[in-house]
Amino acid sequence: MEKLPKINIIYEDNHLLVVEKPVNIPSQEDKTGDEDMLTIIKKYLIEKYNKPGDAYLGLVHRLDRPTGGVMVFAKTSKAASRLSEQIREKKFEKEYLCIVDGKMEKTVDVFEDFLVKNEKNNLSRVTDKNNKNAKLAKLEYEVLKYDEKIDLSLVRVKLYTGRHHQIRVQFASRNHSLYGDQKYGTRGRGKQLCLWAYKLSFAHPTTKEHLEFTDYPEPIGSWVILKDEE
Repeated sequence: MEKLPKINIIYEDNHLLVVEKPVNIPSQEDKTGDEDMLTIIKKYLIEKYNKPGDAYLGLVHRLDRPTGGVMVFAKTSKAASRLSEQIREKKFEKEYLCIVDGKMEKTVDVFEDFLVKNEKNNLSRVTDKNNKNAKLAKLEYEVLKYDEKIDLSLVRVKLYTGRHHQIRVQFASRNHSLYGDQKYGTRGRGKQLCLWAYKLSFAHPTTKEHLEFTDYPEPIGSWVILKDEE
């Protein structure tokens, strides 16, 4: 039998599967044809539960390919529907860690911009609110640490909207691009993008229990800034 890539399972019950998405694996199949999370986890379910044929797995949210961190999948159509409803009603909370260039002017702040996506080059940019294709993008951030030696900041971000490349574009537009961002960045080109989905919180689709899951990147490479200074 084909060997499955090692995926860290954070939580599993009859309705949900919460996992750590490794960096550089697509959330779902794309034009590259590379193995994606949806396919990998379906294979895991088929193997674990000895399912004949296909296994149901609902993709309720996505992470960009270079972004790692917590993802939740639905194991039933009812769970998928109820989780999607929470996302629409903004009851599904997502928080990220990122490393940005320079020192932020404010330790805590809210960014609100209007973004427009260019489908041809798969890039987004800040635009005027009167642009008919513009969508409101809102996030809140807190600086957790600033390292003066390397002039980089570790930032926690709470998303209020889920726009294309939102975190990357909003910080880059203020001259604080994410370290290792090949599309919008100025520093760390050729390095891994320092953006990690570290927290998800939502209501369980059947029990309504509040669930919260956290997962942190390894403090290696550019993420060494996570380590406390000795």
